[in-house]
Amino acid sequence: MNAYMSALDLKPLMLDLLLVFTALTVLLIDTLMPPGRKRSLGHLTGFMLAGLFGLSFLIDVTGTAFSGAYVGDAWALFFKRVFLACGALCTLGAVDYVDERFPNRQGEFYLMLLASTLGMTLLAGARDLILLMVCFELMGMPLAVMAAFGKTEIKAGPDRQGAEAALKLYVTSAASSAITLFGLALVFGLAGSTRIDALSYATMTPLLTVGVLAAVAGMAFKIGAVPFHMWIPDTYQGAPTPVVAFLSVAPKAGGFAALALLLHRGFGAHQAAWLPAFLGLIVLTLLVGNLMALPQSNAKRLLAYSGVAQMGYLLMPLAIGTEQGNAVLLFYLAGYAVTNIGVFLVLHAVCAHQPDATVDAFAGLWHRAPGLALALLVFLLSLAGIPFAVGFWAKLYVFMAVYDAGLGWLVFLGALLAVLALFYYLRVARSAYFDPPAQEGGVPVDLGLKLAIGTCLLAVVGMGLWPNTVVEAAVKAAAVMGG
Repeated sequence: MNAYMSALDLKPLMLDLLLVFTALTVLLIDTLMPPGRKRSLGHLTGFMLAGLFGLSFLIDVTGTAFSGAYVGDAWALFFKRVFLACGALCTLGAVDYVDERFPNRQGEFYLMLLASTLGMTLLAGARDLILLMVCFELMGMPLAVMAAFGKTEIKAGPDRQGAEAALKLYVTSAASSAITLFGLALVFGLAGSTRIDALSYATMTPLLTVGVLAAVAGMAFKIGAVPFHMWIPDTYQGAPTPVVAFLSVAPKAGGFAALALLLHRGFGAHQAAWLPAFLGLIVLTLLVGNLMALPQSNAKRLLAYSGVAQMGYLLMPLAIGTEQGNAVLLFYLAGYAVTNIGVFLVLHAVCAHQPDATVDAFAGLWHRAPGLALALLVFLLSLAGIPFAVGFWAKLYVFMAVYDAGLGWLVFLGALLAVLALFYYLRVARSAYFDPPAQEGGVPVDLGLKLAIGTCLLAVVGMGLWPNTVVEAAVKAAAVMGG
């Protein structure tokens, strides 16, 4: 039999193949299940993703496939766990929304989420430029479909913001793919190989530098770094909140996986060629994200610009190109994933029936739903980097790694803007705890949403009090990448 289909080749693809099986199972059940009884489809999808996350700790997926174009190692496995966890949490948090808004299209929604997650898990193990681009498209196209799901399902009438969000996401995704493809085509033409590991042997020329920077610019669209962030505020505001919870974390983690591979494994030896432009990208992202978040009154737009600022902190360890920096990146991503998903799910619970959620919608949340208010406070403190939530350790590790690399000025800027970020995070917390309630009565939260928010809360607190377990996993994964 062809060597590509040998058991050894398929071993690193085990989780990806099981994810395909999950998608086929959901498709089959959706076809057979009566229209009025499809609510359980969301719970099934969420628990199957959670099962794959747990299974990733039990099975061995190390090895190479397709002559080294795809690998299974600690680096890829760390990212796969992040993607699976994001998918499980967002699926469980979306069950009530999906069942209420589009009861006859639940299977399509969960299939899109699974397809996007599959693109991400494949991306984590890709070590070839062509495979990388295919995975980017598989990751991105279903997200545009998911963003458009609320377009005509809101009972008050067509949601034009939903259509605008989907269109902007689709157009920017296509544009970023074109820019990335242009850059990678230059890289291939001048380096003579599509294998990422082989790029380090290329002679750095001005045209090759242009190719690398074009590829980085295309990936910067994916993560929402400035000046490639224009799509984020409008897309976040218009898309369904459970979709935004997934969109704000999982595909961005995929973008960082690709950036780390390209910059460190591919062109780590030529850091001097791309570092000045990359540092400019970081500074712009930190400044614009934090400054634009300050005046926002819409909660989704505030969190959108907050997410842009967080991308700046995530880019900082990438700039130093060391094993320590890669480990810090992984830890920050894991902590940011559960924190940001948690805060968006709380927003979804509070503003589920409000088409345009404002910060004032949180007013008096402590009196209406103390549990949600407590979770919101923990998530906001973690995003702000307050001890001893996971966000504190993440920012501290970033600053330590960047300072050790001789970029003290960048640490000063990041710390200064982290203090500034306290103002807009605590503005939301103040509304929840000290303002009079915006409306009477409690906040109904279904079981799946409670489970997702509770899991995020436990993860944020647990990783904040006992970070060593995740730190050790991040260090082990970063050792594979080197530095």
